[in-house]
Amino acid sequence: MANNNNKNNKINVSEMIANNKQKKSFSNITEKLVPALLFLITTVSILTTIGIIYTLLSEAIEFFRRVPIWDFFTGIELDPFGADPQFGILPLINGTIISTLIAMVVAGPIGLMTAIYLSEFASDKMRRTLKPLLEVLAGIPTIVYGFFAFTFLTPILQAVIPGLGLTNILSPGIIMGVMIIPMIASLSEDAMTSVPGSMREGALALGATKLEVSLKVVIPAALSGIISSFVLGISRAIGETMIVTIASGSSKDFTFDITQSMQTMTSYIVEITSGDASTGTTMYYSLYAVALTLFVFTLIMNLLARYISRKFREEY
Repeated sequence: MANNNNKNNKINVSEMIANNKQKKSFSNITEKLVPALLFLITTVSILTTIGIIYTLLSEAIEFFRRVPIWDFFTGIELDPFGADPQFGILPLINGTIISTLIAMVVAGPIGLMTAIYLSEFASDKMRRTLKPLLEVLAGIPTIVYGFFAFTFLTPILQAVIPGLGLTNILSPGIIMGVMIIPMIASLSEDAMTSVPGSMREGALALGATKLEVSLKVVIPAALSGIISSFVLGISRAIGETMIVTIASGSSKDFTFDITQSMQTMTSYIVEITSGDASTGTTMYYSLYAVALTLFVFTLIMNLLARYISRKFREEY
């Protein structure tokens, strides 16, 4: 009887060793496959970016075969629907930059002051209440912002500013600023919160007020994160489409009057792709040249944000 038990135990141990080897073999195969699978997933975004660049370049080259590149980047006449079409991009760049500046004038100070309050003055309970409410703004569709600018803000501004057009660049610029506030506030607040508490305590121990600690200790220490949030906000404003399309109209005049209608690069692309241009026409290829310019703008902004973040980063 005892011999039979020992024999059974030997068989069970042998089976266990075999099972463990099989499991280890399967585990080793999985360990080798997972990195390869993750690498393929990672390359999807890279390949997508390469595909976008290839598409933009290939179509833009065809445009520049028909329109001199110098005329495109220096021309102030944009009239793609005229009998003698003109494709100067400066009116679009002008509209994009002005709308972005208006947005940042609104979003920059409000976002930064909101971040200072949440980081340095608000209680934990108040921060937990206000921050989610603030971030609700970031979840509102931009088309809603666009109609809000056109139907609510513009009539109010018209009562204050004589001569303000029904479509103008001022209203969408302000609303874009409101939309960007959560981004700047949240990123700046994260940067300020990461500043070690010992720096605050040291400054307070030397007799500084809480406001002085915020302005002279916390903000300089979190400067890289704050500047990066501003640059990302600028990049977001440059790429915004629906708000300016709805509230700014489609005037292609080269002007600096913010009470008048202007068109941005994104809203031009929307206009051309909405069915007014036939495939293969110069107007059709012009949208790729404008899209390529917009891509370069946003790429420069993102690279600038990364450079500033590394340049002014403080390590504690």
